[in-house]
Amino acid sequence: MLTRVERLCEPGRVLARQRQQLILEEVRRNGGATVSALVEMLHVSDMTVRRDLSVLADRGLLDKVHGGATAITERSTDEPGFAVKSSRQRLEKEAIAARAARFVTPGSAVGISAGTTTWALARHLCGVPGLTIVTNSIPVADALHTMGRADQTVVLTGGMRTPSDALVGPFANAALQSVHLDLVFLGVHGMDNQAGFTTPNITEADTHRALIAAGRRLVVLADHSKWETVGISSMAPLSHADVLITDDGLSPEAAETLSGEVGELIIVPATGAAEDLQQ
Repeated sequence: MLTRVERLCEPGRVLARQRQQLILEEVRRNGGATVSALVEMLHVSDMTVRRDLSVLADRGLLDKVHGGATAITERSTDEPGFAVKSSRQRLEKEAIAARAARFVTPGSAVGISAGTTTWALARHLCGVPGLTIVTNSIPVADALHTMGRADQTVVLTGGMRTPSDALVGPFANAALQSVHLDLVFLGVHGMDNQAGFTTPNITEADTHRALIAAGRRLVVLADHSKWETVGISSMAPLSHADVLITDDGLSPEAAETLSGEVGELIIVPATGAAEDLQQ
């Protein structure tokens, strides 16, 4: 029986995005990989592998070194800026956001946490009438302000700004304690069977806990790369998610674990999001 890599790398089948995902998985699994090893694994040219490594390095997903690449090892307190995070897993995030938007009905009250996947969601909600949206994300509020409908109400919590453009701290927490929301969409830095949903910023964790508490239903948006990534502070256990939306890059083992913890696990294919990103 062919392995996953062998199936994807059959002549005429592999796409650049799939090949780059295989490279990233190999680098993360082993801590690094040489160009020659990747050429042999993928059955492509040296030039193709080097080009893929450059693309992945430009997206901040690995470090390109002489003769290959090494994995980026993030500490539990490392917090990439919004621009860096928005370049990672773009297709996956777009697919997740499009699926999440289907949970929102006109006239509802929605909480949206800071994050690049939730920012993608906000763009999908710009045409939904009558929404009241409460957020601690500057990019989310800006997207809805510039592209949203006139009958939408956008409430930005205020607070101290983090490197990922979240507003956190006592002002944000106080604002969230006085609202009651139909749905809360939560973006996360990582998710783990033991640590739950985590963030690298302790103050942000407090604010996102307040946002979670304000909602009747919690929908977590997390692409497959977030699995077994652990930030310094837990925001909620996996079991608190009524719905978790992720992408088909998630391993079967991780999917099995998550299915037993969250209320509903939705796995979306990332390939259909390319056209939306080009618009």
